[in-house]
Amino acid sequence: MIARYTLPEMGALWTDQARFEDMLRVELAALRAVERHGLVPAGTTEAVESKAMVDVERIAELEQATDHDVIAFVSQLAETCEPEGRFIHFGLTSSDVVDTALALQCRAAADLIDAALARLVEILTVKAREHAATVMMGRTHSVHAEPITFGLKLASWAFELTRGRRRIAAAADDIAVGKLSGAVGTYSQLGPEIEAEVMAELGLGVEPAATQVVARDRHAAFVAAIAVCGGSIERAATEVRNLQHTEIGEVQEPFRAGQKGSSAMPHKRNPITSERLAGLCRLLRGYAGAALEDEALWHERDIAHSSVERVALPGATTLLHYMAVRLAGIVEGLVVRPDRMRENLERGLGLFASSRLLTALVEQGGLAREDAYAIVQRAALRAADERRQLRELIEADESVTSRLSADQIGACFDIDHLLRNVETIIARLEGEAAHVAG
Repeated sequence: MIARYTLPEMGALWTDQARFEDMLRVELAALRAVERHGLVPAGTTEAVESKAMVDVERIAELEQATDHDVIAFVSQLAETCEPEGRFIHFGLTSSDVVDTALALQCRAAADLIDAALARLVEILTVKAREHAATVMMGRTHSVHAEPITFGLKLASWAFELTRGRRRIAAAADDIAVGKLSGAVGTYSQLGPEIEAEVMAELGLGVEPAATQVVARDRHAAFVAAIAVCGGSIERAATEVRNLQHTEIGEVQEPFRAGQKGSSAMPHKRNPITSERLAGLCRLLRGYAGAALEDEALWHERDIAHSSVERVALPGATTLLHYMAVRLAGIVEGLVVRPDRMRENLERGLGLFASSRLLTALVEQGGLAREDAYAIVQRAALRAADERRQLRELIEADESVTSRLSADQIGACFDIDHLLRNVETIIARLEGEAAHVAG
């Protein structure tokens, strides 16, 4: 991933240096196990560990001749660890080391993502409480529907991202397996007992029936979970973009001192970070599609998955981590405009009361639903077309006033009644946060 969308802590996990260091961890753990089982001379691991040093430049130089990065890696280590270096990679095939090291990288990346998502959800939870009673218009099909609160909107994002966090954690557990079962998974050189010892040392599970590789359904599920969580971030970012429309103007991305929105129009304050997050999510979905294609390798393996994963796994984890951190920054510094929310609510002419009026005419007025619907719809469409308050038209409509009292009509326009259960939803979010913290 390019530096623009890479945060340092995640970028450090996916460098060539980090990759080969993890491969060295696997090699050393395997060497310790085979030494314990008497397959190499005593003291071999200590000697190798004291000399072993990853030299990325030398590996690249050797790869020019071998056209095989793992052989180049093993050869470079052997050079630095002679004479014991001949025992490095003892009984192993390339994928034993590569797939096991990849599991270590993915687990470390998932831990960074989890921390970023935890902080994002925490910020959303605090903001949801802060704006639990900040009334705004809810919209369906981009059209005014009924009132909600901004806190309710934020709570919805928080719950969704919490689900995404759980999916990624589960997928990360699933991908955290390695193998030392050899060229076609039959343990033809090293036994299962050695594999079990190595994986226990590395904190990984064992692939129960490997081919030459760890099965790629694990990696597909991991990238898919990342893409789904990215979609949740995109949903929040898209809502910020929509609510920042000039015609709506209810929220605004943070706009720091010295920032500029347009080279030609000095007045512009654009939701560029939200737009960026929406764009990056397209890449995540692309990575997920590629990871799904990797599942069906030929026979005991081909190498078609390798080129995909060298891009998709660093790319997907790096982008989601970046996106979670950036959305947290947006939410934390978001400019919320309750006055504009109230203004837009009032501009809706009271049309939000239509469903309550319909129910009242059925329940209290004794009308059939179709007849009640026709009465309310006629008044509502007229209110919208003539830009008049719905309540004014309803109170002048004998077909309504003959069935509902003034108090009953007024109750239909009571916003507090419509929002009486929002506190219950916010409390659910706070309960979820307390459960996670506990």
